[in-house]
Amino acid sequence: MRKFDVKFKEKVVREYLAGKGGYKLLAAKFGIAESMVRRWVAAYRHHGNAGLIRQRGAYTVEFKLEVVHRGVAENLSRRELAAIYNIGNPHSITMWQQQKARGELRSLKSMRPSGQDASVPAKKKTSNQSLESPRSEESDQLLRENQQLRAEVAYLKKFQCLGSSKEVGAAEIAKIVLELRQEFPLTDLLQAAGLPRSTYYYRVKTLSAPDQHGGLKAKIQAVYAAHRGLYGYRRITLTIRSDGELVNHKKVQRLMNELGIRSRVRRKKFRSYQGEVGEAAPNLLNREFTASGPNEKWVTDVTEFRVAGKKLYLSPVMDLYNGEIVAYESSHRPDFPMVMGMLKKAVKKRGNAATPMLHSDQGWHYRMQPYRAALARYGMKQSMSRKGNCFDNAAMESFFGTLKAEYFHLTDFEDVDALQAGLKGYIDYYNRHRIKSKLGGLSPVEYRMRAGKN
Repeated sequence: MRKFDVKFKEKVVREYLAGKGGYKLLAAKFGIAESMVRRWVAAYRHHGNAGLIRQRGAYTVEFKLEVVHRGVAENLSRRELAAIYNIGNPHSITMWQQQKARGELRSLKSMRPSGQDASVPAKKKTSNQSLESPRSEESDQLLRENQQLRAEVAYLKKFQCLGSSKEVGAAEIAKIVLELRQEFPLTDLLQAAGLPRSTYYYRVKTLSAPDQHGGLKAKIQAVYAAHRGLYGYRRITLTIRSDGELVNHKKVQRLMNELGIRSRVRRKKFRSYQGEVGEAAPNLLNREFTASGPNEKWVTDVTEFRVAGKKLYLSPVMDLYNGEIVAYESSHRPDFPMVMGMLKKAVKKRGNAATPMLHSDQGWHYRMQPYRAALARYGMKQSMSRKGNCFDNAAMESFFGTLKAEYFHLTDFEDVDALQAGLKGYIDYYNRHRIKSKLGGLSPVEYRMRAGKN
């Protein structure tokens, strides 16, 4: 059993009295049981530093009886009695109460008449003494019942703290019993919990055993932290596998649940449709969001950000071959030059030889004659979603959701200029470092390069 010196106990107690933490927080900080913190604080309040010194030697019978009788008279717990009388182990009081209940703990005065020598045998009980015996047995029985009730109440308080909506298993129940073990008899606690003794000892043994998944949990937490909580169990599994460790995604999901971590939730996007302006193109893409090679199918759209009462608009273009953002343009206004700037950057980056189908929604930018003329000049076919149907451009919708969930909603920006500057870094991360399950655990750029596509 681990032993603690007086200086360590003083440090814990003084931090509690200084308001640096409660019982539970300090117990976790110093790696000790919460019941120990409570006991040391109570002993210090009653006896000062002397209460933190472990008491040696045997207690007299009269002292034990005084402790037991005071506990019954004032309805005090073992922990309170231990603090008052500076008893190192509250479990000793439990043993004394059990001995008293069995009639094994009696003072010398009650065992023989006053003035009688110890060598002289005691006289037979008188009729009055025989009448007092049932009263003593009744008192002991009441003491025992009171002890059981207080153990049951303490267990139920701990049990209710787990929450009524959660299904509590044997492991959680064993933890409660183990925590209360220093204050109440194990038999009473197991009876209150309805837990078999063999099950309790098995659970206590497993609690002290090393975690067989400790290494994998550490890797999961490292990957989760490296990507700022943006990865779910699928991408975390792919990342761990890429390091050479074969692991099942279901195990990763289960361990993430045990660790209490999960990927963040995304939000919806801004819509740019403003009615019938210009001409609409047919839906050539028809929700075929896959491509056999780069520059076959591109998709684009406009989304809106709000920071400090001002707005910023982003217009990217994505290649459906690998989900890579080919080019983008941002502006403080959702104007037409922003969309044309995006188109010119995309053509310049991929070259004039790239003649993809370019799909968008029916936003007013894409229905303008100069835009349509530019597509014809670059040899691109125009495709548009059906009116009011966001699923026809689901790939672009998905990117906007990811961008806002993983970057915009997790970052505090002073103004839209800070956001505008930060978008470059995130899009570079999205293209070069953020892996995708459908790409075999590769980033968009890695997938394109491994396929030999420049």
